[in-house]
Amino acid sequence: MDITTLGGNILGTIPLGDIVIYLTPFHLFMFVVVLIFTALIAMSRTETQVEAEFGTLKESKVSVGLSEFKTRRFLAIVCGLATAGAMITGDLFNITLFIALIGIVNVGIVSAVKQVDVLDAAYQYGIIAMISSLPLFGGAAMILAATGTLSLFVLSGIAATPMMIFGAILLLIGIAGETGIAPFFATKAEMFRTPGSPFILIIHLSSLMVIIRAIEVLLIIVT
Repeated sequence: MDITTLGGNILGTIPLGDIVIYLTPFHLFMFVVVLIFTALIAMSRTETQVEAEFGTLKESKVSVGLSEFKTRRFLAIVCGLATAGAMITGDLFNITLFIALIGIVNVGIVSAVKQVDVLDAAYQYGIIAMISSLPLFGGAAMILAATGTLSLFVLSGIAATPMMIFGAILLLIGIAGETGIAPFFATKAEMFRTPGSPFILIIHLSSLMVIIRAIEVLLIIVT
């Protein structure tokens, strides 16, 4: 599929050997949106979580300490930058690297909490993310073997082959596991119960933006 069909007219390219980074209004818009949200989250302070105690009219408040606050803010910034990189890169391998990094950082954002249910969910999500790295990088490797390139700019002009389609399916499975969407969303949903908003929001934002970019990448490969 022609790149301009999905992203609009190409605003410019940056050739780096075989890899050609290209800019379209679609990519630039998503890149700027992610950076804006990352900046807002980095400047925000965590909210105190208020939980009702079952069977009583009492409530308990859970706050985030200073050291944990700094750690989460740093990891949230890393997650935002990795997401922004995935929005603008034209290299399929770099996209897989950014997605894998997002999966690791998402676990790190909630790893400092002292809630058993949240930590258990983060542990299970981490296992799924590690397992999903195999089809994620395996799919990119199969596409490289079939075409000899990982440049999306070049792949857009190559007719799809059965091996490319199979590689795209593996990519889809890997992306689904790394971002925690269906059918892997159950454990990730439990992670949102941890205190630490708005840093927790970057987990949801990164998944949403990566899925949007992944749809474009998969369409470029298989059509």
